[in-house]
Amino acid sequence: MTAELVRGQNHPLPDTRLELRVSAGHPVVAGATLGDEQGRVADAEWIAHPGAPARPGVEVPGEAAAEHRIAVDLAALPDTVHRLSLLLALPPGPAGPVRFGTAAAPFVSVADPAGAAVVTYTITGLDRESALVALELYRRQGTWKVRAVGQGYEGGLADLLADQGAPAAAELAAAVLDAAAPAGLPAPPPLVPETAPADPAPSSSSATTISYAHPGRRTGPPPAASAPTPAAGTGAAPPPPSATDPEARPAPVAGDATGWTMDERLYNQVWGMFEDLARSAAAYRSARDFADHRLDRAIDQVLADPATRSGTSGDAARAAAHAHHEELMSRAQEVFDRDLAQLTAESEVVEPALPPAYARWDNPVWHAHRAPEEPPMAVRLGDLHLPERPGLRIPFLVRLPLERGLWVDSGRGRASAAGLLDEAELRRLALDSAVAHTARLLATHPAGTLAVHVLDPADSGAAAFAPLVETGVLATPPARGAAGVTAALTQLTERVDLLQMALRGDASEDLPPGFDPARQLLVVHDFPHGFDDRAVNRLRYLADEGPSVGVHLLMVADRADAAAYGPVLDPLWRSLLRLTPVPDDHLADPWVGHAWTYEPPTVPPGSAVLWQVLGQVAEARRRNLG
Repeated sequence: MTAELVRGQNHPLPDTRLELRVSAGHPVVAGATLGDEQGRVADAEWIAHPGAPARPGVEVPGEAAAEHRIAVDLAALPDTVHRLSLLLALPPGPAGPVRFGTAAAPFVSVADPAGAAVVTYTITGLDRESALVALELYRRQGTWKVRAVGQGYEGGLADLLADQGAPAAAELAAAVLDAAAPAGLPAPPPLVPETAPADPAPSSSSATTISYAHPGRRTGPPPAASAPTPAAGTGAAPPPPSATDPEARPAPVAGDATGWTMDERLYNQVWGMFEDLARSAAAYRSARDFADHRLDRAIDQVLADPATRSGTSGDAARAAAHAHHEELMSRAQEVFDRDLAQLTAESEVVEPALPPAYARWDNPVWHAHRAPEEPPMAVRLGDLHLPERPGLRIPFLVRLPLERGLWVDSGRGRASAAGLLDEAELRRLALDSAVAHTARLLATHPAGTLAVHVLDPADSGAAAFAPLVETGVLATPPARGAAGVTAALTQLTERVDLLQMALRGDASEDLPPGFDPARQLLVVHDFPHGFDDRAVNRLRYLADEGPSVGVHLLMVADRADAAAYGPVLDPLWRSLLRLTPVPDDHLADPWVGHAWTYEPPTVPPGSAVLWQVLGQVAEARRRNLG
């Protein structure tokens, strides 16, 4: 059984001959340091890196790459070595330092001699770090264990080596990076820019040359699997296509984005489509606002001049102002329509190619779905669209593991569509939506790596929870009544406490024998029914502290039902990602200045795909336990 570790957790190793595997979103330098009992590196001979790839007991690759396999023989290590640390570093790009926070989270695993993965670890929470310690293999009481570290260094490889006591750390770090990439490697574009540059207001002479292309998108064929993909913006940009020549743009291709795996390339492409639509809409609205402003100013000038305020000359001036306004609006619409047509064509080829984690429930890919070997980069939680083209829907992808809990709103809130439904129907839709989200999360995790618990105090969700209960995918039966709520929350709260104490005390190896490393998902229905003040506090604690140690929350609730608690629960609601069971424009986007309309994922009427997928999840879980 493969153990999915969280930061600080450890796991025993079954053999001394191992293979460390690395998968990153861009080329990285892989290395290893050998440390004494205190983890200190004695000298440069204790470091395996591209310039000196072979050391006793370990051999690392000789160049930077997005995929690495590192051979380790713990029995061949010197007796003075008690710790082997796996290092990952980003080569500097042409524009300066590159950061792990700008691309997909690195994924590392340890495999036994037969090639089976023993443990896996997705390194999340990185931001400005350019070097990190991914894993450490350490000797304790005569046996070897692996610990998930994920310690990043904003100062880069030099700071990392200095922290481990390596002599002349700065010089050694520079030599390592030079040996890995003597010509330098390009910097990857950010998946989602931290800030978006403001679109300049167009002038009458530039209204037809506004560039709507996002700088992180590439055009052209998808990258070859055996060669690095240059990042966007590192070479000369192609000239913008003419507004009168729509054939100038290449035909869209699924997976036409930067990335080393199809999963990553499709993820980046979907985000690129979102960014392109956001910028195109922003520029289109800016052009229309500018045209309106020019018209208002021209009319004001006509009225301010006594010679043109009335008479034929005034009529002519006003007619000219309106004609120019129509010309500017027409140009803006022409360019915007062209971009929407391109994005629509891209969506038509991308949507059928999406893997199950990114696909709608009506995609045939679900009929051939099997439990994955590794978790995907992200999961689809619905669709987004803008009012200018409601039919162009962009998948709403959220990175895994979830950094925030989910809240499916069963109240009317601000959703205009909710006002057309009665309360019972709205609550039914909310619970069905939550079950669909739960099924997708279960289906996109490797077998046995996500355990689901349900709180249904009044047993009012029995019909909706039937697919989860009857297929046997739940870790425990739904908890009912106040006693059931208390017991479930107590168990998960103690789990979070235990994991956090182990992390803070660096004592993950002291977790109880047989401790289940699987992530936990708690589905809460009918809140706050069955909750006393202590239970509410525990729920808030799980929402705040749980995600960092693999305990996640999915609430199905109406905020108005908990109004009696006043502001006590405000932090809880703010910490969750709000989703609705009906279309609702509530996802704000600072680029466009408009709330995107969110549409929840729905299972086609009469379809058995949900039951089929959950049945496969249950079967894979039974095989895994067996």
